[in-house]
This record gives sequence, C-alpha cells and structure tokens, in this order.
Amino acid sequence: MIDGVIFDKDGTLFDFRRSWGGWAQNLLAQLARDRAHAREMAAAIGYDLDSGIFAPDSPVIAATAQDIAQALAPHLPGQSVAQIADQINAAAAQAQMVPAVPLRPLLESLRATGLRIGLATNDTETPARAHLAAHDLTDLFDFIAGYDSGHGAKPGPGMCLAFARATGLDPARIAMVGDSLHDLHAGHAAGMLRIAVLTGIATQADLAPHADVVLPDIGALPAWIASHAA
Repeated sequence: MIDGVIFDKDGTLFDFRRSWGGWAQNLLAQLARDRAHAREMAAAIGYDLDSGIFAPDSPVIAATAQDIAQALAPHLPGQSVAQIADQINAAAAQAQMVPAVPLRPLLESLRATGLRIGLATNDTETPARAHLAAHDLTDLFDFIAGYDSGHGAKPGPGMCLAFARATGLDPARIAMVGDSLHDLHAGHAAGMLRIAVLTGIATQADLAPHADVVLPDIGALPAWIASHAA
C-alpha cells in the first residue's frame, strides 16, 4: 500500500531537456565574454552549446547550484562560488519549465485517492516554488524542499525523511519518484519504494537496477499504484 509520493522536480515533473536547455543557453550567454568562452563553460557543466545536449554526467542533471557554480568558477576569475551560485539561482527561477505530462490533472487524481504529495529537489527551494507556482501546482503539495531547506541534498535521505515526518507517514509506504540515480539512492536510503521515470537523461538500463519499477513518465503512475495496491 502506498500512502504518499515524493517527486523529484527536474526530469520528473518537468521534461529535463526541454526545460533546462534554454536555461543553460541563457545563463552561459549572461556569464560569457564571447562564444568561445561560453563553449568552454558549457563543457565544464557537461552541456554542448551547439547541439543543446547534456552529457549523462552533467552536474546540471542532479547536482546543486553550488556544485554547478564550483564547476564554472575556474572559468570566471574574480567571482566567488557564492556569487556564481546566486546567478545560477536567479536564472533558474526564470527558466521556462515544460511539464512532462499535464501536471494538475495528474496530481489532483493522486490526491483524490488520499495520497499525500511532496517535492524533493536538488534545486534551491525558491526557484522550485517559482516553477510550481508558474504552473498553478503549489496548493497540491503537502511538502516542498530544495537542497537549501535544511534537510540536505540527494542522494542523502534527508528530504525524503522530512516529508515522512511532515505527513506522519511510514517511509515504507511512500514512493520516491525520480529520473536520476540520486533520486533512487535517496529513496533507498530513506526506506521508500523507488519509481524511476525516463523523462530525464538517464536510460532504462541506468535506472532499472536501482528501481522497483521504471515507467515512461509520471503519467503512468496512477495505474501502477493501483496495480501495486491490488
């Protein structure tokens, strides 16, 4: 039986490539002296400026703004990691997120069955809330946390366990839903079910050994939860 679902954001609620490619282009244009400098920084964060493709090990996929800033810092002398992270977060708050599926109907259908819903993202909390608000979703979440919310970052279990505490649910009856190994490892460490989706960069072969199930996207979640309950 599943009583709650905690979602990752990028690559799970929102399609990763279509959402974060535009962010990367805009951020690098703001930071770079010229096109060559932009390509240099793009390579540092695992992004191909010309093709718009993220490398599987790009820190943008599952790491924090601080991690991305540290990767860029050697290419931005005179700026601290904190200053670069501030610019990353400001650009992230303005990023145009593309839903992986129609989100409000899906989340309303999950809530209608009595499920509690949370968000655990390695984005900072302020941009995360901005992205949910832009799609009229905030009221559907019982819990929202970013890596700066005081519970630590994934793959640590802190955000997942904080959701369990906030809702009074048994972690064993909560599903962590995400598109990356960070998400699945966080769910495992918290003692939760692990549901992987393929709307990020990782492949089924990457995710399947670490997940209880791999779904094409979160649109398949209600049917899977119903079959799991049965």
